[in-house]
Amino acid sequence: MMKRKSFPLRVHPDILEAMQTWANDDLRSINAQIEFILRESLARAGRLDQSLYSTSVQEKKRED
Repeated sequence: MMKRKSFPLRVHPDILEAMQTWANDDLRSINAQIEFILRESLARAGRLDQSLYSTSVQEKKRED
């Protein structure tokens, strides 16, 4: 497994609150939620290796 990198992220408090609410709804940590959203967005834009796509993104692409 590849080592994960850490970096600071500054966001508007309203965005952070919305992300935390979404993460709670999906039973994820905020970090996992941010990574999920980034991965999904990169996959939709065709900027992520297919082996890194989440299953839900692959299924969503098939529906489109």
